[in-house]
Amino acid sequence: MLDPEGSVEHQPASSFLKVLLIPLAMLLAIAALLLLAFSATRQKEPDFYTFKVVNIRGKLVSLEKYRGSVSLVVNVASECGYTDSHYKALQQLQRDLGPYHFNVLAFPCNQFGQQEPDTNKEIESFARRTYGASFPMFSKITVSGAGAIPAFKYLIASTGEEPTWNFWKYLVDPNGKVVKAWDSTVSVEEIRPHVTELVRKIILKKKDEL
Repeated sequence: MLDPEGSVEHQPASSFLKVLLIPLAMLLAIAALLLLAFSATRQKEPDFYTFKVVNIRGKLVSLEKYRGSVSLVVNVASECGYTDSHYKALQQLQRDLGPYHFNVLAFPCNQFGQQEPDTNKEIESFARRTYGASFPMFSKITVSGAGAIPAFKYLIASTGEEPTWNFWKYLVDPNGKVVKAWDSTVSVEEIRPHVTELVRKIILKKKDEL
């Protein structure tokens, strides 16, 4: 038979152990939740590719589709003094380096000198017909000031450079971080080496992974 006194002696120890384990388990659960929340916050840190925009045909698209490639983001206009030289050079850059590792991302804007007055359909037709533009184009937007779309606000905040005219250019790396910005007076040919170097790094990285 069990010693009654012995059973009495073990009960307090068992109860104490339960009391100790329950708070410990709760603390571990809370710590795990905090760690998950912290990781989620870090993952949600915005970059250029986390934004959604409307393409030139009116469809909402995620810029996430361009993650892993280099992007040159440009606010374009159809009736600017820089139109002809920039469109020709941008299309040549797209032809030489795109579309697997690089894309020009063109955002029409009528904010400066009212030099992009037409509809999205007319803008796209002009760019495709006149310059054979094969790069992605997006809906006409505001790129500076309070009305700027979030994607451009991010570009501006990242560089401290806010567009003051048509054909500002922002170079975005494969991770969505902005590398550099150039104003309208800087030609596409002048910035080509910067673009080419980023594309070269992507190609070399992919070769190393094979």
